[in-house]
Amino acid sequence: MSDAKPQAAGQAGIGRAAEVRVWDPVVRLFHWSLVTAFAVAWLSAEDLDRLHEIVGYVAIGLIVLRVIWGLVGGRYARFSQFIKGPRATMSYLGDIAQGTERRYLGHNPAGAAMVVALLVTLSGTAVSGWLMAEPGRLALLPDMPQIVEPAWADDDGAYDGGAEDLLEEVHETLANLMLVFAALHVGGVVLASVRHRENLVRAMVTGDKRAPETGDVA
Repeated sequence: MSDAKPQAAGQAGIGRAAEVRVWDPVVRLFHWSLVTAFAVAWLSAEDLDRLHEIVGYVAIGLIVLRVIWGLVGGRYARFSQFIKGPRATMSYLGDIAQGTERRYLGHNPAGAAMVVALLVTLSGTAVSGWLMAEPGRLALLPDMPQIVEPAWADDDGAYDGGAEDLLEEVHETLANLMLVFAALHVGGVVLASVRHRENLVRAMVTGDKRAPETGDVA
């Protein structure tokens, strides 16, 4: 059974294509809350440590919510509905390059891959930030590999904040990678909106998209 339910068109909507509900309130709340959390975390990284830490906890909570909802939520929220294998994703990217990609009512294969990439990268960013917040938490990390240890030792063979410095590098690298993924995501949304003649930003606000047409993947 599909979660997509036709929306009744009012008199003001005469002439507008029929719409169906695709994104449920949890998906929309997660999406815009995560956008806000990441923006605040990025802007507060240098000078507002306490706010940065609080927003990090919010991000972790949002990720947990999305993972749970991806298992038990509605049709278009479930990972099993939109996550495809590497072959299908690469094939879809090839179709995009040729301008022949099909319209998906939910996440298309490229968008699905981006959802996974963002969740994994943000999880790593949040966890590394959490470990950095308290020195005692570094004990939770496994011993650094032998190939890494010499690089963080001083001339006497002692360690001078090696684990902390390495973790900070990981945290900053993942945060920068999140920014790259976010830019790619926005670019993909703009491209799909133009190609398929629908406002995907508006759809993530209202939850509604144009009803599937011939050739669309519902």
